[in-house]
Amino acid sequence: MADGGAMSLSVLGGTELAVLGYAGALGVGLVFTQAALPKLRNTQVFAGVLANYRLLPAFLTAPAALLLPLVECAVGFGLMLDHGSLFAPMAMALLLLFAAAMGINIARGRREIDCGCGRSDLRQPLSWLLVVRNVLLVALLLPYLGTVPAIGLNLVNRAIAIVGGVAVFLIYLLFNAIGALAASPLAAQRR
Repeated sequence: MADGGAMSLSVLGGTELAVLGYAGALGVGLVFTQAALPKLRNTQVFAGVLANYRLLPAFLTAPAALLLPLVECAVGFGLMLDHGSLFAPMAMALLLLFAAAMGINIARGRREIDCGCGRSDLRQPLSWLLVVRNVLLVALLLPYLGTVPAIGLNLVNRAIAIVGGVAVFLIYLLFNAIGALAASPLAAQRR
């Protein structure tokens, strides 16, 4: 490796890209599913979160609060079940849409609203870190585009991809928990 030890995606073969792609898809699929379930349990609270963004007309807020978690669930399960050719572009579009919505509100000076990322017990105010997090999740899906489905991987490569996907999901959960705790009133009192 003449470039100082860095490895680019171009030197990876089809199998390695499939492992990387499936790991990213599985991790992002778990993220979407985990984010959707609390929204489905309480669509009224989620409708309030959507309304706080002030990007939708009021008459669309309730339907969007019902439809969006259903789409997130479908995308999440589609990614986990290795149907990435259809669901990876949808997931990428949703993540970029969410990042744009956060960025617009941050630019408006509205950082105090909840991001709506899923768990109401771990509320997070908007921040550029959340926008970057979404862009990184999009980047995790890039190797999945144009690769063979993971169903063609041998057992060892499939296991590696599953472990990688679970690791992505756990890192996401840790990032959210740290962000929510850092923004909590208790943390503010200790400063």
